[in-house]
This record gives sequence, C-alpha cells and structure tokens, in this order.
Amino acid sequence: MKRSVKNKTLFLCYGAIIAALYVVLTLLANLLGVGSGVIQVRFSEMLCLLPIFLPAAIPGVTVGCFLSALLTGAVWLDILVGPIATLIGAVGTYLLRKHKWLAPLPPILSNALIIPFVLAYGYGAEEAIPLMMLTVGIGEVLSIYVLGMLFVCSAERYLKKWQNQA
Repeated sequence: MKRSVKNKTLFLCYGAIIAALYVVLTLLANLLGVGSGVIQVRFSEMLCLLPIFLPAAIPGVTVGCFLSALLTGAVWLDILVGPIATLIGAVGTYLLRKHKWLAPLPPILSNALIIPFVLAYGYGAEEAIPLMMLTVGIGEVLSIYVLGMLFVCSAERYLKKWQNQA
C-alpha cells in the first residue's frame, strides 16, 4: 500500500475511533447523571486534548460531538453549534500542543462562551447567560483541565515507555 494511502487510512481510522469513544463517554456521563444539570461533567470532553498527540482527533471529537448530540436528543441548535464549539476548541488545542498547560484553554473557552447561548436559545433556559458561562466553564474545567490533563499526563508516560521500548 502506498504511504499516502496508508496515512490517510490511519488518519480516518483514528478519527473514527475517537468519534466512537466520544459518543460512548458522553452516553456514560449521561447514564451516571453527570452529563446534564447546572454543572456538567462530560467525560468525553477530555478527548478535546487528544490533538496534542494526534491531528486526527480534531475531526474525531467534532464528529463525536455531532453524533452525541443526535443520539441524546439535543435540539437542532445544539446539534449544529455544539460541534462547532468543539471544533474551535480542538483546533486551538492543536495549535497550542507544544504548551501542554495552555492547550486546554481553547476548548474550555470556546464552550464557556458559545454553549450558554445554545442553552438559552435552544433550550429556553431561564438562567442568565453570564451565569451559564460560569457554570459551563466550571464543568469544562473539571472535564478538560482536571480529567483531561490527568489523561494527557498518563498518555505521555505511556508513550515515553513505548518509545523507549521501540
């Protein structure tokens, strides 16, 4: 198989696996009751840090967000705008990949600034948009900075061991 075809196939496969994992983690958070409410801790959001290691994670988390919104019965505004917020965050993470502790900021900020408008106009939420920016931001910090950075640090350790063995 030609190298470019193999690389494209791997890129597509990695993206698909990440999208599927995003959906599974979203459904798990919903099942456990932490994926909705005033402060939402979505395990799938930690995957927004995968662009640090893998560019295929950008379309992977975007498609995963879209599919999750479809499968969980989200309103049309959430189905359209949620993946855009995730895409912006994932691209920002990729651009900051060399600055591990800054890389989580784009997905946190994009979701904290965009999703409250989706909640207000898509779901008719009664809370004020600034309050929702705060609560969504807290949930994103928990999901991305706390869980995501634990994941990134663990993955780095594993990757270093794997590279040393190769």
